[in-house]
Amino acid sequence: MKLKFILILSIFASIMYSCGDDKKTQEPEMATVEKTSDFDYNVEQFADIKILRYQIPGWENLTLKEQKLVYYLVQAGLSGRDIMWDQNYRHNLKIRNALEAVYTNYNGDKNTDDWKAFETYLKRVWFSNGIHHHYSNDKLKPEFSSDYLKSLLADSGVTLEGEAFDVIFNDKDSKKVNQAKNVDNVLLSAVNFYGPNVTNADVENFYKKKSSPNPEKPLSFGLNSQLVKENGELKERVYKSGGLYGSAIDEIVKWLELAQGVAENKAQGDALGLLIQYYKTGDLQTWDDYNVAWTAATEGNIDYINSFIEVYNDPLGYRGSYETIVQIKDFDMSEKMAVLSENAQWFEDNSPLMDAHKKDSVVGVTYKVVTVAGEAGDASPSTPIGVNLPNANWIRKEVGSKSVSLGNIINAYNNAGSTGRLKEFVHDDEEYELEEKYGQLADKLHTALHEVIGHASGQLNPGVGETKETLKNYASTLEEGRADLVGLYYLYDPKLQELELVDDWKSVGKAAYDGYIRNGLMTQLIRLNLGDDVEEAHMRNRQWVSAWVYEKGKADNVIEKVTRDGKTYFNINDYDKLHELFGELLRETQRIKSEGDYKAVEELVEGYGVKVDQAIHKEVLERNTQFTSAPYSGFVNPVLVAEKDDNGDITAIKVKQPNTFEGQMLNYSKNFSFLPEEN
Repeated sequence: MKLKFILILSIFASIMYSCGDDKKTQEPEMATVEKTSDFDYNVEQFADIKILRYQIPGWENLTLKEQKLVYYLVQAGLSGRDIMWDQNYRHNLKIRNALEAVYTNYNGDKNTDDWKAFETYLKRVWFSNGIHHHYSNDKLKPEFSSDYLKSLLADSGVTLEGEAFDVIFNDKDSKKVNQAKNVDNVLLSAVNFYGPNVTNADVENFYKKKSSPNPEKPLSFGLNSQLVKENGELKERVYKSGGLYGSAIDEIVKWLELAQGVAENKAQGDALGLLIQYYKTGDLQTWDDYNVAWTAATEGNIDYINSFIEVYNDPLGYRGSYETIVQIKDFDMSEKMAVLSENAQWFEDNSPLMDAHKKDSVVGVTYKVVTVAGEAGDASPSTPIGVNLPNANWIRKEVGSKSVSLGNIINAYNNAGSTGRLKEFVHDDEEYELEEKYGQLADKLHTALHEVIGHASGQLNPGVGETKETLKNYASTLEEGRADLVGLYYLYDPKLQELELVDDWKSVGKAAYDGYIRNGLMTQLIRLNLGDDVEEAHMRNRQWVSAWVYEKGKADNVIEKVTRDGKTYFNINDYDKLHELFGELLRETQRIKSEGDYKAVEELVEGYGVKVDQAIHKEVLERNTQFTSAPYSGFVNPVLVAEKDDNGDITAIKVKQPNTFEGQMLNYSKNFSFLPEEN
């Protein structure tokens, strides 16, 4: 499970292209950005996107062997980058290659509005790993004509024809992931996890026939495959060496084997060995064996996330998106926050859950603040700020889980400049001052509580199937909302002060509640076009949590809707009662998960999380027009440059920063493209 960062939470080859001999490929720009107190976190801004940089503090304190381990893991992650592009949409690689060839080879007028629109479109495609928006799932709309693109292609000696060209401009495959009610979500989702003619019923019937050798340890069926129809028969195309995405997977394995050779300890090396075996075979039992070993391997300074993991992009929650994050332990912050892991059982015992839904023994919850050294796939350029894995409920119960907070990513967000939105949307000076003084700490603690306590808490009733089977397309938003509620419930609790995590628990809790309600009911709406429903899982959960407590607290005026000078604000009048309401909703969401109550989750999400108050949405968009800062942010990655001696042995690894976003994207395409355009 991963927690996406919301800036406003605190407000703040059938296509071939040829290049003429007189045209040279543009080399990506590289520059060293010094690690100083006035480090420039901002790279550029376009459309609704802001591109940032992040540093790798403490790199120089790692041994060369540790630096090699990080380097090999980063190279492994980048080697699978194109998998995410193909998973997102079947024509993405073909379209990207053509657009990049135009970008690097076109010698015509680059001062026109059409060319600027083309550049912006390409950057948006790069950011989203495809032609669908990374967050809304809507297809990106170019602000240039099909005739203009045809002229660019012709002038650049590039070919893009048929459906791959037409889909850029038509209404086909308009949603990457369609989560609407009462439609065939699989059939109407453009994501490339399923063949074009596969339906919801096909998927459900196919996996009903699957059974695990040990029902108490169910395998993650569908996680590592594409489901297609061939001659009317359903068939899985497994991601593995020699299978689907095999050429990229072989490259991943090459680097993972080098990483295994410099592992910090036996447990870490054994886990890497199992991951390599999984990539070679695609065997789901090996995947579980790997997750058990990886979860237990807690010693060492370096860790990583690598493979087909999160299922948010599958409308039915079976198939995993490729992602990698390479992590270096932040010793100081990890020691400070480890207190949450050490007290996980206290939080479970004192939660408002029904006794039958509480775990008797919360095992193996480890929490670290980490420094990110590189990301790829579904974690880049748009990155989470917190991750809790593995996702299998039985492993979490029997072995435990690892929770990490991406400290340097959060730091980069916090230091990239204020948006000025806070003053516009807070109700009064008290709310503003609470946010300014305690907001960052509240966000940091909410992330920790969400990942460490939230995702690790609760248990399924005996005999209840996996959540993706019982709650179907609502599973992801229910789980994220449940973890959010755990965090919200304990953010307003004196236990945090007793554990010496805060100096004033009540003020931190108030800041957290203010920010959550402000975002859930108002400010996150700047990410939607007027008239749109909420579809992304995290946005849905923030809305249904906020809307539910707002409605249930109306009789006691817990949260007051205030209109002043034609502007709407939400003011919390009773934080104690709101704390109780969060507890009630947490109890209910855990019941829904534990019992697999599909009807209840459908009513909760559809009733509170999907539809938007259009008057408030229109107002929020109008009030937001005064701010130039983009609502979405993402990152370029630092570049690890290996220096070698005459024998080819690595003698040092230097950290550099890319000078431009397009430079990094072109560099990745040049050096990490290991898949054909059609897979």
